Amino acid sequence: MKRAIFTTSFRHVLYKQKLPHIRQTERNRLVCISRLCVYASVRGIADMPHIPADFKDYHLHRKLMSNERLPEYFNFCSDIIDQWAVSKIRNPNHPAFWWIDDSDKELKWTFSELSQLSKRAANILKNHCKLKVEDRIIVILPKIPEWWIINLAAIRAGIVLSPGTILLRSNDIKHRIKSAGAKLIVADASIADNVDQATKDLEDCPQKIFVGDKSDTRPGWAHFGSLMDKAPANFKTIKSKASDPMTLFFTSGTTGAPKMALHTHGSYGYGHSITARYMLNIDHNGMMWNMSDTGWAKAAWTSLFAPWIRGACIFIHNSDKFDPERTLQILDKYPLTNFCAPPTVYRHLVKQPLHRYSLSRKLLCIGAGEPVNPELLKEWHDGTGLTLYEGYGQTETTFLCGTYPCVEIRPGSMGKAAPGIDLQIVDNDGNILPRNTEGVIGVRVNPVRPMGLFSHYVDDDNRNKAVFKGDFYLTGDRGKMDEDDYIWFIGRDDDVILSSGYRIGPFEVESALIEHPAVLESAVVSSPDEVRGEVVKAFVILTEPYSKHDKEKLREELQNHVKSVTAPYKYPRKIEFVDQLPKTVSGKIRRVELRNREWGRHETGVLEK
Repeated sequence: MKRAIFTTSFRHVLYKQKLPHIRQTERNRLVCISRLCVYASVRGIADMPHIPADFKDYHLHRKLMSNERLPEYFNFCSDIIDQWAVSKIRNPNHPAFWWIDDSDKELKWTFSELSQLSKRAANILKNHCKLKVEDRIIVILPKIPEWWIINLAAIRAGIVLSPGTILLRSNDIKHRIKSAGAKLIVADASIADNVDQATKDLEDCPQKIFVGDKSDTRPGWAHFGSLMDKAPANFKTIKSKASDPMTLFFTSGTTGAPKMALHTHGSYGYGHSITARYMLNIDHNGMMWNMSDTGWAKAAWTSLFAPWIRGACIFIHNSDKFDPERTLQILDKYPLTNFCAPPTVYRHLVKQPLHRYSLSRKLLCIGAGEPVNPELLKEWHDGTGLTLYEGYGQTETTFLCGTYPCVEIRPGSMGKAAPGIDLQIVDNDGNILPRNTEGVIGVRVNPVRPMGLFSHYVDDDNRNKAVFKGDFYLTGDRGKMDEDDYIWFIGRDDDVILSSGYRIGPFEVESALIEHPAVLESAVVSSPDEVRGEVVKAFVILTEPYSKHDKEKLREELQNHVKSVTAPYKYPRKIEFVDQLPKTVSGKIRRVELRNREWGRHETGVLEK
């Protein structure tokens, strides 16, 4: 049998692995499921009605997708990755994964290599770690190639994976381990010390696997590279039902700690076919670059599931910090067809000398994570000649709503519902409201539940009851729908802050602030910001011993304190010291009053220095 030698450098780690050549036979050729343009032999749905391959008629696609349902069985690895690995449709020189970093390291993988590497890693989870189907693991890694291999390995083995950002602190990690009941945690040098701190007092300590240089030995940690060297390449992927659990996201809320939103093999692994087809409009010749960090659901959206469903290449740039000039250089240099980033990134890019760069006219640019305002649409088009499209969804969903090349864009609107999704504006009980009436953006779940909707919040019956009302899932976002079905975003129905694409719960920031001896009480809300859209602002009542302290020095001290005890992106960029906070009769802080006051200042031009 022919064998290919595969060599790749993961930072300072060099793996040399023998990958068996996969014979491409007629029996294993890809079957095009044309209804969703999911190129895979997906069980039980091969004879679906035809949907046009190109997305040029919005209303036709909505009609044909209106009754879409999940198959009974689905596994992203066996039904997508392994099928693309034996495909003759793709150009063999077109990689499935293309990774670069700022030190000019580069790595390319084919689908065949992804298939074999993920099987090796799945053997680690099952045989070395002794994990069972539906056991939970936490993976906290930056944008390094192992993150993709471990995600696929978990899917193969039926392990529920919960991703985390490397910005997490030890308290955040401990909470996640205990809440999820994690049996394993995977991390690299950027976060390993925080993991050790989080686990040192745990009675039921999870296993730990370290990703990085083999010379970096750590007590209590197994080394991923060493385990991969020994792991066999054969693995029998589980036959997972579409309803089986697959991914667990911690998502910020307004009260309490982050909540656990559970996605299934169907809701994310298959449901992102809508994202791939209608948000990205990508195919097997495409190359997708999404700038989201690996700890966020958006990375699962367009850095993992959606592009690979369509056989496209996922392009990744790993960097310690955002550099607008470097970003434009990459867009200019590489054969990218799709680019997705928060509007904050585009606001930085339009301040650069865009005329120096030759961005491809075929590049589909998407803003996601926060609303795209009309000014940014104009600035990006004026500077590049490209249209900036918008994609809307949540951790709990796949792509819900957006703007499309085949539909007129109305600046200020976030577009129309995606084919396969029925969005309505409803009240808090799930009753549909008249057009042009402000209400909650609701996703219809009855009589047909959309295939990209999460299963439920884990261990939170009250939250589940609050978001599923009548025939709808309530997103918590407020908006209006006009007579032509365009949706106009108004704001969060709750107090979650959306800053630079991050979701930040006020309770998490308030909990960090109260640990400082200077803070008697605090309330955290969003505050308008020209670059980030909105930022975290804290209203703080000081304790008596600190009431006479220098306010500027104290403000900086509190900001540094929050950075030290929780993820730094949550720190309050603005702090206002007050004597009292508005409260309800029952003593609850009225954040809505503070938020309205803050945004009212912005509208009237009365802003603090």
